[in-house]
Amino acid sequence: MNKLLAMGLSVVFHPLLMPSYLYYVVCYQLSGVVLHPLLPERWVVLGTVVLFTLVLPTLGTGALYALGLIDSVQLRKRQQRTWPFLLATVSFAAAAVVLWQPHRFDALLSYIIAGMAVAVALTFVVTLRWQISAHGVGVGGATAWLALLSLKSGTSSPALGWLVGFSLIAWAVVSARLALNAHTPAQVWAGLALGVGVALGFGLGLYVL
Repeated sequence: MNKLLAMGLSVVFHPLLMPSYLYYVVCYQLSGVVLHPLLPERWVVLGTVVLFTLVLPTLGTGALYALGLIDSVQLRKRQQRTWPFLLATVSFAAAAVVLWQPHRFDALLSYIIAGMAVAVALTFVVTLRWQISAHGVGVGGATAWLALLSLKSGTSSPALGWLVGFSLIAWAVVSARLALNAHTPAQVWAGLALGVGVALGFGLGLYVL
């Protein structure tokens, strides 16, 4: 894969962007998956996700760079990722708490981000010893959630089309990370497995409840 294309894919499908993409699809593209809040009020959900999973972690990483605690916002070295991943874990967990409003929001909306928070926390723990692919975790988790939603909605639902799209994105992102030599194949596949495993665990738990 061309290095410029690989870099573009890595940026466009950055792990901090994947929650926003997934919530946009769930809230606005999959009819009947979310009942509450009603469509005109779903901007609150998407705005909360964008704030806590993109804006705040990005600002936190920028602050760490300004304070000299990391020497690059690209976080290419494993040792650089500890504090940013910890901050992201706290921020993702805060989003799950904010969205846990059973009288106002469907439980699915909180469960998805809670699962992502656990995935980020596990990524943080693994990163203390080994550089697992956060890109793999992000695309793996999003794809797994769409797989669950397509199974629940049926093969004729729009969720199946989005699942195919996200699966292609996952393949492209994996290829991009390998083309850039950002990770070994083991690190990329481990990231995918972690993201998929946590999402499936939370998703199946939601359906059982």
